[in-house]
Parts: sequence; C-alpha cells; structure tokens
Amino acid sequence: MLPRIPRVVNENVLVGFDTADDAGVYKLTPECALVQTVDFFTPIVDDPFIFGAIAAANALSDVYAMGGCPISALSILAYPGKGDLDDLEAILKGGAAKMEEARCVLLGGHSVNDEEIKFGFAVTGTVHPDRITTNTGARAGDALVFTKRLGTGVISTAWKRGIASKAHMDGAIESMMTLNRQACEAMLVFDVHGCTDVTGFGLLGHAREMALGSGVTLEIVTSQVRFLEGALEYAQRGAIPGGLTNNREFASCSVELANPIPPEVETVLYDPQTSGGLLISLPEKDAAGLEKAYPDAYRIGRVVSRGEKPIRLL
Repeated sequence: MLPRIPRVVNENVLVGFDTADDAGVYKLTPECALVQTVDFFTPIVDDPFIFGAIAAANALSDVYAMGGCPISALSILAYPGKGDLDDLEAILKGGAAKMEEARCVLLGGHSVNDEEIKFGFAVTGTVHPDRITTNTGARAGDALVFTKRLGTGVISTAWKRGIASKAHMDGAIESMMTLNRQACEAMLVFDVHGCTDVTGFGLLGHAREMALGSGVTLEIVTSQVRFLEGALEYAQRGAIPGGLTNNREFASCSVELANPIPPEVETVLYDPQTSGGLLISLPEKDAAGLEKAYPDAYRIGRVVSRGEKPIRLL
C-alpha cells in the first residue's frame, strides 16, 4: 500500500517511508536530526511488568538501529475497560522503568478501550545527520556482525504450548529486555556502513531488506549464528509461531542455500524476534574491534557484490 500513499517531498526528510528502514529521520539543523518511530503489540509474556518493559525495549530499538539517542516517548495503550487495574499499573510501570534505563523521558500517551491488550511507544531520538546508520549502506567487503542470539519467537510459542522450560523462557525474556543502547554506543565508535535491528521479519527478512536496499548480497555462515538455549529443540518439536511461517513464505524466494543446513537451523533464521539484536555491516578491519568493545557481538558472515539472490546461506 505504501507506494500508493502520496509522498510529500521535503529536503529535511533524510529517511522516510519510501525505504524499509527502522525509523524516519527529519533534519532540524546541520548538526541535529530527529529520529522517530512507533511500535506496539499484544502480550508475549505472562508477567505484566515484564511485558511493559519488553514493549519499551522493542520500541527503543529502532532509534538505536539508526545510530540515534532516544530522548522522549509517548505510550500507546489498548486495554479493556473492565480489565484488572493492578495488571495495567504493572504494564505501565514496566514500560516506564525501561524508558528510565534508556534515559528517555516519558511525556505521556494515549489509551483506548479495547478487549485485546496492546501496548507500546512512539519514541523520538536525535542523531547527527552525517552519522545515520540506515539499512541501505552495506558495502561489498564488509563484515556482518550481530549482537543477540535468535529464538525468542519459537521459545515464546513453546512456552504458550507448555513444552518450554522456565530456564529457556527466562533466557528469552532476558534477551528481550536487554536494550540495544550499549550495542549502539559500541558500533558508533567504528565506521558503520549499514545497520538494522532484527525484529518481526526475522534475521533473514531483515537481512533481505538490507541486501536489497544496499544492492548487495549478504552471505551468512549459519554455523556462526548463535541461538538461545532451547530454540532449536523447540523448532524441531514444531513450536512454530505464525509469524515465522509468514516470514518464510515472504523471504525464502530471496535466499540461496549454498550448502545443506539442518532444517531446525533454517527455521529459526526466519523466527520473528521481539527486541532482537542489531545486524551491522562495517569494514572487516573494524569487526574485531566491535567484538572486543561489545562482547555479545559476533560475526555471522560478510557482504559481497550482488549475486543471483540477496541472501546466500553457507
């Protein structure tokens, strides 16, 4: 639908909806631009406080993916009028706590009466116009670095079906609650060419957007990708979220399998992530420095000249 929406040309719009980037960017001065994003979703965990915190971390992530610093946020809430007010208070407190951790000021928000709970934030950040890290800047010869493990969608689905262990679910929750702030701060020390956060479209869906936007092919070494404990096991046992199936149907035509890989590994590469990690494209010489500066970062492949398909799995 987006190509059919009238696009207003404005020289201050540095990143708009005509690309598949993580957030919009509007230049205020030669030294400062606004980064704006919005994200909200239905509960993915049982604990209302944790749900609120994850929703905040997920919304903040788009600003970090653009190389920005979040400064303010507005909450977005849909909640049943006869719902439990203690749960509502916990959701709001969880979101507020995570915003405070991000040093992002919560200014207010808007709520509607809805039988289905939904919660999230519209976040505004700042970035230098010359330091924006879009998903269209990856260059042939770059290394690909990722900053989190995969599998939150599969594990959450397994938990809902009663087959996941508490330890594995706790690991997924810890990952989802971890801000990408430190990863962003670490990457900005280096000459980052491209970045995106891996969320609802899964690693391969977001990698596809980066490859197409940059006019390159991303080679991903599947043996180097790290997974949350339990993710591959639950994928083998059929704990497949609906979003994963949609991601596979959408993105698989852009993926070349250079070598056979275990089916559960391929499956989780499409897994929709909540508050996932940053996928970063930067010069090979800087990759080791980023891994040292942010120990959770690790190489998963490289960028090459555009081949037959945007993504090649090795």
